Amino acid sequence: MDILAAIAESPALFITCTVLIGLLVGSFLNVVIYRVPVMMDNALRAECAALANADAPPPPTFNLVTPRSACPNCKAPITALQNIPVISWLALGRKCANCKAPISARYPLVELLTGVASGLIAWRFGYGTLALAALFFTWSLIALTMIDFDTQLLPDDLTYPLLWVGLLLSTTNPVWAPGAAPVTPADSIVGAVCGYLSLWTVYWVFKLLTKKEGMGYGDFKLFAAFGAWFGWRMLLPIILFASLVGSVVGIYILYRQRKGLETPMAFGPFLAAAGWLVLLVGHQAVDRYLALYTHPR
Repeated sequence: MDILAAIAESPALFITCTVLIGLLVGSFLNVVIYRVPVMMDNALRAECAALANADAPPPPTFNLVTPRSACPNCKAPITALQNIPVISWLALGRKCANCKAPISARYPLVELLTGVASGLIAWRFGYGTLALAALFFTWSLIALTMIDFDTQLLPDDLTYPLLWVGLLLSTTNPVWAPGAAPVTPADSIVGAVCGYLSLWTVYWVFKLLTKKEGMGYGDFKLFAAFGAWFGWRMLLPIILFASLVGSVVGIYILYRQRKGLETPMAFGPFLAAAGWLVLLVGHQAVDRYLALYTHPR
């Protein structure tokens, strides 16, 4: 029996392997979370220089692979043994092996979050293509959440692939929950359009009334991606949950930090959390809610 067959036949083994893969992916997501905004800034600077006809030398290569990961304090390269998810951070005493500067706990927390979330996906969907798609969805949302939290940006390099994969996935008519209706290509396309236009409309109404921007275009694209993945019917539960939790948490944070309501705050993390919950339990929750108002004839 080969390894894949053994994993397919043992749910426990599949979940364990998925958690381990999730920890490794979480380590890579830390790179994505830090480097993608820097890459966006470099690209914008290069475009501005080109428009200004500035004869400036090209910046050093900076992408997800180059340069090699290094300590942000002393720039010492991080070896493979120093980059084992969670374990290396604990073994090094939460400090750089070279300069002893503290290493933020956020790195292992992102790794743990990715590992646990991946394990939940494996438990929820089992071995198969749906689990693979759901893992891609989960990993993308973790990266988008942390980037938006840091920079209040949702990069097109992450939202667009999420959207296109959702549209392509609809050609297989995925069923995200037992007994739920499949997401057809028509549902996916209408969902993507409605997701984008709904928040786009809210944005412009708010801007015309207040002369301020209430959200960014990245939120439109992320919501459109959710419409592509789950169809138009699940857009309302997603936005209601995201708005409710976002309002409560946002008011609490502003109160603790003694800031006014005009203080900008990222909406993407709440939208991402709502989308992920819909992936796990959304269809069942909506069906049960609707069943409360459905009476047999």
